[in-house]
Amino acid sequence: MSKQKIYNTLSREKQVFTPIEPGKIRMYVCGMTVYDYCHLGHARVMVVFDMVQRWLRSSGFDVTYVRNITDIDDKIIKRAVENGETISQLTNRFIRFMDEDAAALGVQAPDHAPRATQYVPQMLSLIQKLENHGLAYKAEDGDVNFSVRDFEGYGKLSGKSLDDLRAGERVDVNTGKRDPLDFVLWKASKDSEPDEVKWLSPWGTGRPGWHIECSAMSGELLGEQFDIHGGGQDLQFPHHENEIAQSEGAHRHTFVNYWMHNGFVRLDNEKMSKSLGNFFTIRDVLKKYDPEVVRFFILRAHYRSPLNYSDAHLDDGKTALSRLYTALKEVSPDGLPLDMEEIHAQRFAEAMLDDFNTPIAISVLFDLASEVNKTRSTVLARQLKALAGTLGILQRAPIDFLQATPTVLDGKYDVMIAAKIEARAAAKKAKNFAESDRIRNELLADGIILEDKAGGITEWRRA
Repeated sequence: MSKQKIYNTLSREKQVFTPIEPGKIRMYVCGMTVYDYCHLGHARVMVVFDMVQRWLRSSGFDVTYVRNITDIDDKIIKRAVENGETISQLTNRFIRFMDEDAAALGVQAPDHAPRATQYVPQMLSLIQKLENHGLAYKAEDGDVNFSVRDFEGYGKLSGKSLDDLRAGERVDVNTGKRDPLDFVLWKASKDSEPDEVKWLSPWGTGRPGWHIECSAMSGELLGEQFDIHGGGQDLQFPHHENEIAQSEGAHRHTFVNYWMHNGFVRLDNEKMSKSLGNFFTIRDVLKKYDPEVVRFFILRAHYRSPLNYSDAHLDDGKTALSRLYTALKEVSPDGLPLDMEEIHAQRFAEAMLDDFNTPIAISVLFDLASEVNKTRSTVLARQLKALAGTLGILQRAPIDFLQATPTVLDGKYDVMIAAKIEARAAAKKAKNFAESDRIRNELLADGIILEDKAGGITEWRRA
């Protein structure tokens, strides 16, 4: 079997993959900032790197997979204050929703899912090293910043030069910085911020900047140098660029050997994102489509290519996936493990070894399905299911998929919410205000905000 090739963003070419430790792979992927529901862009990150770790494990590697959770951030603080709840109430709720979305899409749980708030001591230690090396300084406003111009090689991941970055700098720069290109490692506390997001440090009370968390968590769980770092294309700059600067500036050696970035999900030729307001949550999509159809839709495109979302593309994905399941419908794939040294298996492996080329690999599955339809071969049916399993698809009983209705993760809550609103109204009518408040707080903990209107009407919305 040929060696695995990976397109390395750092070198801008496909490279033969050689792990630091033979037979073992350490992989870190930037996860979600948990203040809202996950959208299809997040789904692509989860599914793509789930596919990567599945294939690497099936290839015989011992994989340690880390996908972090950002549970402290300006947006998180703002949303919690708006909702009148604690940071942990907000983040715990959306972590639960994220895990439900991931499970629905067939995404296996990573080996480690560290939360940023659990690794503040490691972040402080890293910042201290940077300060000792002359790469970090405390500004007049109390923030601790990274000195970009003092780190040789800044821009090597994104291909951006310091002159280009300086020319494109924003006007409203932080005046506490020595240079507009510098970025925050530690944010000084503000009086308006909750005590929950204030930590003691050698530089005063504050909280970590966004970039430092990944350097600290990956270093703690995978070591100062590891094999693969992944994430969405939008993180290449400045987040991953800054991770390199922090980690290599602190440890004085290479941080990551292979950088992988998946392409954007697009809607009407624009990147799908919350900031642009043109996104669909995973839950919205699963009200119309089976989650395996969504997973198949994502894997049908090469992970580095743009993925254009439309109902037509998902409808086509449903039809295509139905063809694969139909091939298995009349042929039992059960039986003993296969010897995979067959031509279809070789073609499938060649595609996956070539930078995880899932479009080609899936085309092999359709060739196999055609053979199954012609021959009714149990052996080929088992091979079809086995190969598809490395992509996390085609593992259900065919009848279960062919007769399935869309998954509605939120639907079960609607009846419950209505019942609790009625119970609260009854409690208020009986002047049992303690019970009324208890029900309101119970709903708030689950992300439901009640708004009492004139005429005794209560409306609700999701936090």
